[in-house]
Amino acid sequence: MTLFFTLLGKITPLYFSIVLGFFSTKFLDCNKETVAKILLYILAPLIIFNATLSVHINSSVIFLPIFFFILSLIIAFGTLPIFYQIFKDNSANVLSFSVATGNTGNLGIPIAILFLEPKLVDVYIFTVLASMLYQNSVGYYITAKSAFTTKESLKKVMKLPVIHAFILGLIFNILGFKMPEVFIPYTIYLKGTYAILGMMLLGMGLEHMKTNGGFDKLFVSLALFVKFILWPLLVLAFICADKNYFHFLDQDLYLVMFIFSIVPLAANTVTVATLLNVKPEKMAVAVLISTLISLFYIPLMIFLYNN
Repeated sequence: MTLFFTLLGKITPLYFSIVLGFFSTKFLDCNKETVAKILLYILAPLIIFNATLSVHINSSVIFLPIFFFILSLIIAFGTLPIFYQIFKDNSANVLSFSVATGNTGNLGIPIAILFLEPKLVDVYIFTVLASMLYQNSVGYYITAKSAFTTKESLKKVMKLPVIHAFILGLIFNILGFKMPEVFIPYTIYLKGTYAILGMMLLGMGLEHMKTNGGFDKLFVSLALFVKFILWPLLVLAFICADKNYFHFLDQDLYLVMFIFSIVPLAANTVTVATLLNVKPEKMAVAVLISTLISLFYIPLMIFLYNN
């Protein structure tokens, strides 16, 4: 259990950043939207560009975002008819959307920085593209209940700065361009800044989070079951199959996949639910509970995985 408490000690400071974010909005009147714009339009594109440029592109690395995008689609469309049988309103839509993705960015990247080697952190960030594509295309479409066409969803995706950064980084990587050494320390600072601001943004969102009347025990239970039990089980099943039969990936990439599978519900699902007026209170409660549980869940799962 010493290893578990060591892992818990590593992740605890990240949650301190959530508290700082909450107080910065509550008492200093800091603007959550400004921080979100900095993350979305400046920091995220820069670290995506650097990760795509720095990562060694091969079939296994390219496989990861493709795998997780497809897995998100399978979980979303697999749970949607089941949730339709349980809920008689659009709770089914927002629940299917949310459980098929996770907080792989604002929380996942800091976790990756803590528990992975630098070269694997870039692989993880490269893989995060799967969540961004899902959340801003199919996931948004599911939640909106056909209010947006496939063409409109694709247009929305192509406007994302991270997509442009990814394409540019991929082109430079293929051309053999290397990041100048003078900028390498700066890219490390960027990751650290993204980690702290991303976690603070979660806390800033809590200050205005409307949870009154939003606690639905069944809704939250289903969300936690899919995210914390089904996700890692599916990924572990693939890892076992690959390790015993296919031998396509290696141990390092298995760990990247596992960390990707154990992050909590994505905080921006609340934003989407609010914009579309699809049970935002329920979603807010589910995200809050899953984020709090993750403080102990993530180190516990990594402890069990290592053993």
